Amino acid sequence: MDFTEKWFGLGTAERALQDEAAALTASVADIAAEADAMSEIHPGMREALRASGLAALMVPSEFGGRGAQVDPLAVCLVREVLMKGSSHLDSMFALQGIGSYAITVGGTEEQRRHWLPRVASLETLAGLALTEENAGSDLKNVSTTVTEKNGELVVHGEKSFISNAGAADFFVTLVKEELDGGPALSLVLVPSDAPGVSTRPSPELIAPHVLGDVGFDGVVLPPEARLGVPGKAMSLVLSTLAVFRVSVAGAAVGLATGALEEAARHARTREQFGRPLLKHGPVAQLLADSWNDVEMARLLTYQAASAAREDARGALNRSSMAKVAATEAASRVVDRCVQVMGRWGLVANSPIERYYRQARPMRLYEGASEVLKLGIATTLCAEVD
Repeated sequence: MDFTEKWFGLGTAERALQDEAAALTASVADIAAEADAMSEIHPGMREALRASGLAALMVPSEFGGRGAQVDPLAVCLVREVLMKGSSHLDSMFALQGIGSYAITVGGTEEQRRHWLPRVASLETLAGLALTEENAGSDLKNVSTTVTEKNGELVVHGEKSFISNAGAADFFVTLVKEELDGGPALSLVLVPSDAPGVSTRPSPELIAPHVLGDVGFDGVVLPPEARLGVPGKAMSLVLSTLAVFRVSVAGAAVGLATGALEEAARHARTREQFGRPLLKHGPVAQLLADSWNDVEMARLLTYQAASAAREDARGALNRSSMAKVAATEAASRVVDRCVQVMGRWGLVANSPIERYYRQARPMRLYEGASEVLKLGIATTLCAEVD
């Protein structure tokens, strides 16, 4: 039994998942750069992910998935491998779970049986529509509304910077509605082909991503389109974050590992002043500090994911810690790696340059570092008291 199995439960099944993910990334290595430069779904990547069967990890076995429940540790381990190979592939995989998990935990039997098998097989792409122009981390400030009229639900508003916009087949959508107790937040499931739904591209990011704005112009839905209890949307949103936030840490560890391997190869083979870069003390220090960062982030990430496997909501604070630690570490590591590689680290569309651009957004999405630190500090002080 090695230390990972002893400490984090990484046994035969988890090793097999890592091997599956590695085989998938190897099979798409020749299209990874092309896909990572796209702001729309790469058909080759989608077909490869579909054929791998890994998207089934995002759905319970009852609905075509692999396990009785979605396993945060399994998702984390796969994302670590996929992100190292392709950010496009990692994002497509992750969004199948992020976009559908509210259906898994809050949907009706009919909603689950209709959508989840399609998510598992990648027949359907999922989307989660939370953020708006004036509601990023402050989700309580959303202005998209749902009203009941003649026994139907009517949705008005616009969401911005929504992953998979233009590609998703449905959007789990956060809306505000007036209830007896006043304004409250609810979730509705909106098919993307419903009349009144429109999408347009968001501004291009430094690391291309399938992203867009989604409009809801009087979209009429049946009452059965609700997800969960009216006014209790945040419970389902938090359940989604509890399972998938730690997987962002896993992806960050994968990115940092990939960048460090690029820099280590360069330092071993590139000679300056008559000897390899590795033999120059400042370069060796950059590499050593980076490896320390990677392994510390990996340990906290695996620990948080293991805790989330047992009790995702109870482990949310530790998942937040892992997300902050791993994404901040990835930025430090990739910056050092560019420094090690000198001008070769600046070559456009090279692996290290792609890692450099991809690392920066990870400190913002699914909870900006500063927002998460506020919650972490609050929990710390409460526990001390």
